[in-house]
Amino acid sequence: MVPTLRKHLALGVATLLAAGATGAVARPAPPAAGEQLRRDTEAIHALGVSGVQARAVAPDGRQSVATSGTADLRTGRPVPSDGYFRMASTAKTLLATVVLQVEAEGALSLDDTVDHWLPGVVRGNGNDGRHITVRQLLQHTSGIHDDLPGYTTPEEYDRQRHDVHAPEQLIARAMAHRPDFPPGQGWSYANTGYVLLGSIVRKATGRPVHQEIEDRILRPLGLDRTRWTGVSPALPRPHARAYQLFGPHRAVDVTDQIPVDHETAFATTTRDENRFLRALLAGGLLPARQLAEMKRTVPVNAEVQRLWPGGRYGLGLVERPLSCGGTYWSHEGGDGGYITLNGVTEDGRRSVVVSMSEARGDTAEHILGQENAAGVLVDHALCAGSSGAS
Repeated sequence: MVPTLRKHLALGVATLLAAGATGAVARPAPPAAGEQLRRDTEAIHALGVSGVQARAVAPDGRQSVATSGTADLRTGRPVPSDGYFRMASTAKTLLATVVLQVEAEGALSLDDTVDHWLPGVVRGNGNDGRHITVRQLLQHTSGIHDDLPGYTTPEEYDRQRHDVHAPEQLIARAMAHRPDFPPGQGWSYANTGYVLLGSIVRKATGRPVHQEIEDRILRPLGLDRTRWTGVSPALPRPHARAYQLFGPHRAVDVTDQIPVDHETAFATTTRDENRFLRALLAGGLLPARQLAEMKRTVPVNAEVQRLWPGGRYGLGLVERPLSCGGTYWSHEGGDGGYITLNGVTEDGRRSVVVSMSEARGDTAEHILGQENAAGVLVDHALCAGSSGAS
């Protein structure tokens, strides 16, 4: 069983200083935001993660940037401060935003069934698209069992890295399994649900989902360093090489691969991802009613609670608690060696993105250790300036 880890990693014991003849005790001032970000990126690198880049944006727009480690284990070249990485599941927030924009225009409803848009596609083994709604797909409460292709060994990576999977093939894999639970009666992270959402967007708009994302979000926000990579196994430059840890001291370069769900395969940067999250939470992409729907959350299951303590899932958006009080919004992504955590405050004024170019996925302890260290960085950056920050 995976041991329970504290949400925050200890960064040191504070020294208490005597203050004046009264004997009062004062805490030393916390480090400046940029210095804290540097320390936190170095703490992630110290776990064994090859490369780390982070960018935090303050309410006044000032940015702090930090990097640690190397972009290439062979050459030792430095990590680019705004290098590209695979967006992975953070693109679920892009897709969810498009779905809610289309809903605001009256072209679909969150209460529409999957069968309304994709008749007969979700069928067999107890699966029934007549009883699954668009809202349930967005919130991972559909019960659809997830069965996307993946690799667990270097040999599997070599064999599968250039495979191209049509959405229909990915959906068919899920239909070979019974549902995890009846629709609306549980929570389980299902990538297949977002594959279905991509197909629904195509039906509702007549255009591929990546084009809708580009025209509705990327171009209006000027996110010119967020690019759809499709079935290309390459990334724009500059970027750090991506590594997957398969066993002790066996980090394999997995940069060269085609993402399984190429319909929403985007490469981005810390600068662009910050801009997107800030615009979304500030109300720049959705009408107030749709943003409120996005932020209606349910608890995640016990397995995911280990990764997101106190986490709740909305419509393509995750709510997590802050150590200084309140909550923040995020959606991390992990694919092809790149692991990215992010966060933005309720008002969209303070945000942070940390991208790691090595996935320590060989043991549950390594996964949790990397997740928690990155979570500490996010918490520190979002609590900066708060009197309750720890």
